[in-house]
Amino acid sequence: MTEPSDLALLDSWRSGDTAAGEALFQRHFDAIYGFFETKCEADADELTQATFLACLRARDQFRKESSFRTYLFTIARHELYRVLRGRQRDGARLDFQLSSIAELVSTPGTRIARNQEHRQLVEALRALPVEQQTLLELHYWEDMEIADLAAVFETPQATIRTRLHRARKALRDKMAGTAPRRVLETLETMDAWARAMPRHAAK
Repeated sequence: MTEPSDLALLDSWRSGDTAAGEALFQRHFDAIYGFFETKCEADADELTQATFLACLRARDQFRKESSFRTYLFTIARHELYRVLRGRQRDGARLDFQLSSIAELVSTPGTRIARNQEHRQLVEALRALPVEQQTLLELHYWEDMEIADLAAVFETPQATIRTRLHRARKALRDKMAGTAPRRVLETLETMDAWARAMPRHAAK
């Protein structure tokens, strides 16, 4: 039996079928949790719940101009930025194109790495500006192409294409001297290597 699509579940949920809403959330829970796990690991549960609660409150606002999954990641991005801004003291303003998770979130080191190469990748991503990290993770691990990324970041596709290229080059620079030489031969070899890395920690 074919499983209902996200949009079919959403329509049922809007019509009062709470089981459809639960199924929709269950389908995307791991991906949203993983989105937060590489950035605010200690708060990943709380931020995931906040994202789904925000989606619950705004479920009738989704106009189906993108996929439900893309819409959900848009909410997740806003939740992440909200929390990071809330941690700033003295009213300091954040620029997510400049500030990195490594600068903003104090942790004793990530627990999610599966092996040395995975740790190197995660730590390099966390050293990039938050927007670049988020852009690359969605591109590599959620298979989002330019159109979906543009929807999540609420930015024109041409701008996203430029930012993605810059982010890939920035990651390659961060990995220099730590990643295997074969990985950094070209941006494409790095892309393939990064995509093959699992996002989630081993259970």
